[in-house]
Amino acid sequence: MTEARIPPAEPPYSEAVATALARLMPEGVPPLVLFRTLAVNERVFSRLMAGGLLDKGSVSLRERELVIDRTCWRCGSEYEWGVHVAFFGERVRLTAEEVRGLCTDDPEATPFSPRERLLLRLCDELHTSATVSEALWAELAKEWTAAQLLELLVLAGYYHAISYVTNALKLPLESFAARFPTP
Repeated sequence: MTEARIPPAEPPYSEAVATALARLMPEGVPPLVLFRTLAVNERVFSRLMAGGLLDKGSVSLRERELVIDRTCWRCGSEYEWGVHVAFFGERVRLTAEEVRGLCTDDPEATPFSPRERLLLRLCDELHTSATVSEALWAELAKEWTAAQLLELLVLAGYYHAISYVTNALKLPLESFAARFPTP
């Protein structure tokens, strides 16, 4: 693995960054390389952290994680995908087969429910075309409210941006994080 293009900030952090890092990370877990790297530009760090969608939203935690994981896989961000699978995979009861399914080209060939496969298809269409077809939108609108659909779209877009950052900065993978499944 090559070295990160921008070295992460090291302690001592400013009071604002230290407070945010303490709020973001579980007790005893050191701050992620991504967070420390973003902290090099405190304005970018604070804006991105304020815009995050990891709070209790209008979609379930499992649905949120499926969208994040699929988007990160589509973007090739093993860094962010691996962090989310490691931190949230067990909490949302992802099986090993489902983790592999998140990294499978054909959503229909995955072990997910038809409703969950719609989320994979949403991520795929957004990634491929930057829009959602009328046919898929009609299917999604039968399952989720307008407020939930907005959240799903913004969630996918946010993690597309995070994937761009992790990939462009060539962040080293976290030691505890999951790795993309090998075919």
